[in-house]
Amino acid sequence: MTYRAPKGTDDILPPASSAWVEAERVFFDLAERFGYGLTLTPMFESTELFSRGIGEDTEVVEKQMYTFIDKGGRSVTLRPEATASVVRAVVQAGGVVGTFKGFYWGPMFRYERPQKGRRRQFSQAGIEYLGAADPGADVEVIELGYRYLQELDVPNVEVRLNSIGDAADRSDYRRRLIDFLELRKEDLSEDARRRMYDNPMRVLDSKADAQVVAGAPTPADYLSPDAANHFAGVREGLEAADIPYQITPTLVRGLDYYNRTVWEYVPLDFEAAQSSVGGGGRYDPLFEMLGGKPTPAVGVAMGLDRILLARKEAAQKPLLDAYVIVADPDRTGDATGFVRELREAGLRADRTVGDRSVKAQFKAADRSRAAYALIVGEEWEEGRVTARDLATGEQSSVALKEIQTWLKR
Repeated sequence: MTYRAPKGTDDILPPASSAWVEAERVFFDLAERFGYGLTLTPMFESTELFSRGIGEDTEVVEKQMYTFIDKGGRSVTLRPEATASVVRAVVQAGGVVGTFKGFYWGPMFRYERPQKGRRRQFSQAGIEYLGAADPGADVEVIELGYRYLQELDVPNVEVRLNSIGDAADRSDYRRRLIDFLELRKEDLSEDARRRMYDNPMRVLDSKADAQVVAGAPTPADYLSPDAANHFAGVREGLEAADIPYQITPTLVRGLDYYNRTVWEYVPLDFEAAQSSVGGGGRYDPLFEMLGGKPTPAVGVAMGLDRILLARKEAAQKPLLDAYVIVADPDRTGDATGFVRELREAGLRADRTVGDRSVKAQFKAADRSRAAYALIVGEEWEEGRVTARDLATGEQSSVALKEIQTWLKR
């Protein structure tokens, strides 16, 4: 019997995995430059954490969660997103003193119909900025996500921006939206008719109902003065940071914990089941929903699977700095020690083990995507090796005492 990966999941093997390594390094470096620290939480939590935090009438909780009963009789769920887990962890640790700036990276799980850019196990990188009510926090988080896409060469990205106001604003807007939908109830999809009273803002997200809800009232029409001023501050901050954005009145969030600023990053050249490669928003109510003290909060989640699909075709970068070729079998021991020295110097180096021809070793070097082949042969007695550029074929004779500096240049 042969086994296959579960439907909606992917095996990522080298050399394809090198793009994931690069994406992780870039994100970790960028987050740390912005002052965020790595935050690790469990991959599964109490089911109630997500049903309470995300909202029981959301599609995520109703249809998409991987929920099971563990051996202790407890209902647990593989995390469908990370924000609720991070907030739970911070509340459990005693809450926020001043501000908390954390980032995370890892797999999430949702039972969806697998398509391009929509997987049952997918990976997210995210930022949570807790304890700051100022619109400057929103701006920083939006900018970090945008800069990440720039650094990964994702082309033609549009930041779509909106404000959904505060709880009172949403209550007023919700009544008006329901009134609008009731007049068009017979034209709505079955799913929209089911949601229109419990979570009417989700209807605006429905592609099946896009034409029916065209012209619906938007949250921005019902912002309180405080929420409107906050949104103006976000826009001013983005303009000062040279972050281009498009106000999108129909952009909402179906999850219960969002308020005020919401946004998405949409690469206009990317076509997939879900065109957004990331998004976020302010979620001030979530701390109290999860039993904590009132705490302002804003965050973003970046969809790594989609980002790597949407980025420009990257030139293949070398995965190794050097591949050592043994041209003289009597020098096998020297070659092994040479590889060890290169690795200890922080260089990425490898060689073929066993008795292989020089031609076979060069083929292995090409497959390994090394920058250079270093040939251990006749020159070794003179303290030199031949370095061949595997991209151009050019060769140089380099002194062993200089090779590490030469490779790092």
